[in-house]
Amino acid sequence: MGAVELQRQGVILKSRREIDLMRTAGGVVHAVLKRMDELVKPGVSTAELNTVAEEIIEKAGGTALFKGVENPQARFPFPAVLCTSVNQELVHGIPNDRPLVEGDIVGIDCGVRVSGYCGDSARTFSVGAVSDEVSNLLKVTREALATAIDAMKPGRMWSEVAKAIQSQVESQGMSVVRDFVGHGIGREMHEEPKVPNFWDKNQERCDFELVKGMVLAVEPMVNLGGHDVAYGDADKWVVVTRDGRPSAHFEHTLAVVAGGAEILTDGQ
Repeated sequence: MGAVELQRQGVILKSRREIDLMRTAGGVVHAVLKRMDELVKPGVSTAELNTVAEEIIEKAGGTALFKGVENPQARFPFPAVLCTSVNQELVHGIPNDRPLVEGDIVGIDCGVRVSGYCGDSARTFSVGAVSDEVSNLLKVTREALATAIDAMKPGRMWSEVAKAIQSQVESQGMSVVRDFVGHGIGREMHEEPKVPNFWDKNQERCDFELVKGMVLAVEPMVNLGGHDVAYGDADKWVVVTRDGRPSAHFEHTLAVVAGGAEILTDGQ
């Protein structure tokens, strides 16, 4: 499956100039997450983190991708610039005034558009000291993203990468989330193709070849328990693990280039 077929399926390949513009957007996202790393501690609320992030994005001349996004199932548009997902919350956590406490973990997802192009990245942070089990969850999820980056090369099928992610996670007795996946990214936050972190026979029709110029937001979400998830509130935004066990989330925006994968959200 070459570039022509991908374009027929709605995948938009990016020029070097466009990739560089996406790196600029990714640099703003990196700056936000770097500042979050400095601020996350017991006693700080996710609402406070959101305020700081909004200031950084505005100062950089960027537009927050998440704020105002509509979800047909939700009761209101997403109200914040960050998704802040605590402990068993998987994604789409809404910042609030509850202080984080020692032993929490918080997944912070940030998306920004600058000069018409998008960057998207996420990290999960420890709030003070966490249990060894939870610390290992974060380590395994970081390694899952690293596994994907190392495996991404032009000509390889995405199924090979997804299987490597899943194998690495499941070898540690943890589960890869199946209800939420990564995505293409460019002028829009969500573009084709869908980018799963697991593989089974139902995914075969969604397989695609990695081609130079493809830009993907790759985002393993890993649960300490089972992979089943559910909405955690009546507003239909925050998603939680069905068994109530912790979940972690790491993400980079990645361009497929001749040598493999180029990270656009690492601040380089």
